[in-house]
Amino acid sequence: MRAHGLEGPRSRCIDPKHLFADGKIDVARDATRRPHPTQRLTTLALAETRLKHFLALTKPRVVSLIVFCAVIGMFLATPELPPARIVLFATIGIALVAGAAAAINCLVEQKVDALMARTRRRPLPSGELTSLPTLAFAGIVGGLGLVLLYRYVNELTMWLTLATFVGYAVVYTVLLKPATPQNIVIGGASGAMPPVLGWAAVTGEVGPEPLILFLIIFIWTPPHFWSLALYRAKDYANAGLPMLPVTHGRRYTQLQIVLYTCALVAVSLLPYAIRMSGALYLAAAAALGVVFLAYTVRLYRAYSDPLARATFKYSIYYLAALFSALLVDHYWR
Repeated sequence: MRAHGLEGPRSRCIDPKHLFADGKIDVARDATRRPHPTQRLTTLALAETRLKHFLALTKPRVVSLIVFCAVIGMFLATPELPPARIVLFATIGIALVAGAAAAINCLVEQKVDALMARTRRRPLPSGELTSLPTLAFAGIVGGLGLVLLYRYVNELTMWLTLATFVGYAVVYTVLLKPATPQNIVIGGASGAMPPVLGWAAVTGEVGPEPLILFLIIFIWTPPHFWSLALYRAKDYANAGLPMLPVTHGRRYTQLQIVLYTCALVAVSLLPYAIRMSGALYLAAAAALGVVFLAYTVRLYRAYSDPLARATFKYSIYYLAALFSALLVDHYWR
């Protein structure tokens, strides 16, 4: 009895068949739980694709020009180099909020985008993303950008950036764009804010100099955008958007482009007039302006879609080169 009592439990504990069976079952279960290498690669590829879709919502090319103008504003705000920490966090914060505003624009306009050849392949109209993840993404990215600006830059820059976000994502996208052909003129104020944000980030205030930079971009926006609208007029008409070429015709829009470009050439000379810049910038602004005006006059006299597209592309180069000339002149003098 005693031997049986001692051997029984011992035999149950060390039964090799029992251990082997359990071990075999565990190995089998482990094998079924471990993902196949192909499955892991597929998951990574899907995650990468989804990340690209979210990135596309932020309109990287548009945001890059916004950030560029903001950074130029930072460097123009001080005779010396601005603090690296301010430049870093202000650039990141402004880029994040601008990307969030672009995502909200895509969210609001997804049905309109589906009707236009230029935009129908964006993530929302193509079905790659849905509204709720887009809204969450915009909230997280925009909120993070505002926190960085408030915590590491200054409160004024944070509030100005928030106002810019509201101006683009709400005032322009929701209220103005579907309501009036002057949408881009009025809504252009939010797009003209980047150098003001950059200036405020470094100085903590807004003086006359950044307001002149604001005015340059504000006057630049209509001829820039209407050049695009001319060769995309059918798209806008199909989508029911009251862009100037749709509501007032091509000829009227061409004339407005010429007039706004004349005003732009004059306004672009203001930095020299108030001694914010020197002769180097004056020469660059004059040369760039003459070329831009030549494009628009040609567009008025002999319209073609390729010429409108070329004018649109040059307008982007014009603004980037003009602000680059401001920066070079600032440190050259």
